[in-house]
Amino acid sequence: MPLQERIENANKTYFILQKFLKNKIMLKKLTLRPKNIIINKTLTCASENWTLTKSDRKQLDIFERKVCRRILGPVYDNEKENWRILTNK
Repeated sequence: MPLQERIENANKTYFILQKFLKNKIMLKKLTLRPKNIIINKTLTCASENWTLTKSDRKQLDIFERKVCRRILGPVYDNEKENWRILTNK
């Protein structure tokens, strides 16, 4: 199964779990646990024999950061006194 297809399957899994993952009552640590267990397992199923290039590794990292940003949501910036979405700096 190609990498792009695996990322699409993991993205579908995220959207199935979206209501559960965006629950504001749950702690952030508890919210990231299902991501680590379910979504990452979907993404890396049978990956023991993969040969990853730099671009493949970069795609996996981008997907993981995107899911984490969606789960954790916006943060309050004290300097600018407004909400902002987490970005890579």
